[in-house]
Amino acid sequence: MTSPTAPEARRVLAVAALGTLLVLVAFTLPLSTLNATADALHADLAGRTWILSSMSIGLAAALLSAGTLADDIGRRRTLAVGLVVMAVGSVTGVLVGDVTVFVLSRIVVGIGGAAVVASSLGMIAHAFAPGPARAAASGVWGAGVGAGIAVGPILSALLERVHSWHDAYWVLAAASVVLALVAERCVPDSRSDRPRGLDVAGAVSFAVAVAALLAALVEGRQGWTHPVVAALAGVALLASCLFVVVERRSTAPMIDLALLRSPAFAAATVAAVSVGAGAVASMSYLPGFVTLALDIDALGAATLLLAWSATSVLTALLARWTPPQVSGRAQLAVGLIGIGIGLAALTGLDAESGWARLLPGLLVAGVATGVVNAALGREAVASVPAGRGGMGSGANNTARYVGSAVGVTVVAVVATRPGPGAVRDALVDGWNVATAVTAGVSIVGGLGVAALHVKTRSGASTSPLGADGIPGRPSGSWS
Repeated sequence: MTSPTAPEARRVLAVAALGTLLVLVAFTLPLSTLNATADALHADLAGRTWILSSMSIGLAAALLSAGTLADDIGRRRTLAVGLVVMAVGSVTGVLVGDVTVFVLSRIVVGIGGAAVVASSLGMIAHAFAPGPARAAASGVWGAGVGAGIAVGPILSALLERVHSWHDAYWVLAAASVVLALVAERCVPDSRSDRPRGLDVAGAVSFAVAVAALLAALVEGRQGWTHPVVAALAGVALLASCLFVVVERRSTAPMIDLALLRSPAFAAATVAAVSVGAGAVASMSYLPGFVTLALDIDALGAATLLLAWSATSVLTALLARWTPPQVSGRAQLAVGLIGIGIGLAALTGLDAESGWARLLPGLLVAGVATGVVNAALGREAVASVPAGRGGMGSGANNTARYVGSAVGVTVVAVVATRPGPGAVRDALVDGWNVATAVTAGVSIVGGLGVAALHVKTRSGASTSPLGADGIPGRPSGSWS
C-alpha cells in the first residue's frame, strides 16, 4: 500500500489526534459533574463508582481486538465506526435516564473509543516514516490525549452550570459523527500488507479477563469480602490462563507472547501501566477531592485540573524538538520520574490548603506527563513488528487503562479510608497518603524503564529477538 502524500499525512494526523481527543473528553466528562449526574440518575454510592469507572471496562477490554481489526480491515474505517459507536452510546445514556442503562452505555462508549484510539496510532505509523516526522506526529497525538483530559471536565462543568449535565454528551455525540464523516471523506485508508485475521478465542478470553478484573476492582471498593468480588476475580484469573493457552497454540495470535521478552515492548508497557496508575489515577480523583475537602466548586476543580492537562499538551507539542540522540525510552524514564516528583509535591496538604498550594506540583507533573505522552505513542508502534501498529497501540493503551483502573481503585480506597477527626481532615490525610503511593508507583516505573533501556544498550538480552529487541526484526528496523 502506497504511503500518503504530505497533505494526506497532515489530514491523517489531524483526524487521529482529534479522535483521540474526543475519546479522552468522553472519558473525563463525569469527573466534574458526578454529583449532578448521580442525583439525576438516583445513583447510590455503588452507582457513582460505576459511573466513573464503566468506560474503562469497555476501553481496556476492546483495545487489543480493535487494534488487530484496524490493521486487518482498515484503520480509517475502524476509527469512523468507533466514533459512530461513541455517539450512539453517549446519546443512549442521557435519553433513557436510568443509572444501569447509563453505565452500560458508558461501556459501549468505551468500546467505540477503543476502536478510535487503537486505529489512530496505526494511521500515524503508516502516514509518517520513522524519525523526526513520526516523532513530531506522535507529539501531536500525545497533545490530543492531554487536550481531551483538559476539555472534558471544563466542558461538562460549563454546560451543567448553563443548562444541564446532559448537554456535554450531546456535544460529544455531534462532534463524533462530524469527525467520522470528515475521516471518511478526507483521509485515505490503510491496513497491514499481511492480514492475520482476528483470533476470536483469544479476543473473547482477553476481553472477559480484563472486564472481570476491572469489574472486581470497581465492586471491591464497596467491600473486598463480598462474594461477587471473589467470583469476578476468579473469572479474571481463569480467563487470563485461557488466553495464554489460546495464544500459545494459535497460528495467528492477537499478540505474540514473545514480545513480552522484548525490552522495547516491556518498557513501553511498563510506562503505560505506570502513567495510568500514577498520573491518571491521581488526576481522576483530584476534582472530587478538592470539591469535598477544599471547598472548590466544580468549575474551579476542572480549571485546576487544567494546570496539569494544559501543561502536558504544550509539552507534548514541544517534544518534537527533543534531540534525536535522546531515545524514546529515555524520555519515558525521565518523564515518569518527573511525574513522581510532581505528585510528591501534592502531598503534605492540610484542611486550610488552597488551590495555589497544588499548582506547583500540577505544573511539574503536567510537563512530565507531556513528555511521556509524546514518547509513548511512538514507542507503542515502534515496539511491535512492521505493519502491526494498531495491535501495538491496542496493547499499549490496554496497559494504560488497566493501570489507571488499578490506580484509581487504590487511590479511592486509600484516600477515603476512615480516619480520626472530622471528615474533611480524614479526606485530606487520605489524599496525602494516596498521592505518595502514586508518586512512588511513577518513580518505580521510571526506574524500571531506565533499567530496560540500559539492558538494550548494553546488549545484555539473551532472548531470541532482533538487536532492537523485536522478534524476527533486524537492528534499526523500527516501524
